[in-house]
Amino acid sequence: MKRVFALAVVPVLAVALTACGDDDSGSMPEHSMRPGSSSSAGTQPGTQQAAHNEQDVMFAQMMIPHHRQAIEMADLAASRASSPEVGRLAAAIKKAQDPEITRLTGWLTSWGVAVPSSGMGSMHHGGMDGMMSAKEMKDLEAAKGRAFDTAFLEMMIKHHQGAVEMAKAEQASGRFPAAKRMAGDIVSSQSAEIEKMRSLLKR
Repeated sequence: MKRVFALAVVPVLAVALTACGDDDSGSMPEHSMRPGSSSSAGTQPGTQQAAHNEQDVMFAQMMIPHHRQAIEMADLAASRASSPEVGRLAAAIKKAQDPEITRLTGWLTSWGVAVPSSGMGSMHHGGMDGMMSAKEMKDLEAAKGRAFDTAFLEMMIKHHQGAVEMAKAEQASGRFPAAKRMAGDIVSSQSAEIEKMRSLLKR
């Protein structure tokens, strides 16, 4: 009898174990098996493709021409500014923003998104805060000495304020960690430069 009972129980256990295995595999979340899902290799942290959204793309596409125009303004200061402090500030702006353009361009390229064409930095771009118009840039280019210093500081304050607002939008709605870190750096560094420029205008 004991032998008969054992022979009867073994098949039952085998069936039960098989059923449990089927239940476990069937209960796995669907997203864990789909390529391209949040758990797939393409979205792991540390990859350029990972965790970016439309706000990140907009931030990069708008900040590139915004930075280009700031550098164009800074380049004018080299031969036109009368104040050494204005000249040093302009050089610091160029030194900070040039590498950021390279990084922003790299992100867009890795995401398969168009990089804004060169030349956009010197024109007013609708919807982009703080950008100077073509006329404003022409007037700045024509100014020299103290008149240039005043115009440069007033325009760069407005330009920086636009960049800070764009960066705050990225901090609030962006997803790509490196872009959010850059946005934080822009808010802190350019806010400090705005205060410095305001103090220079009062002299």
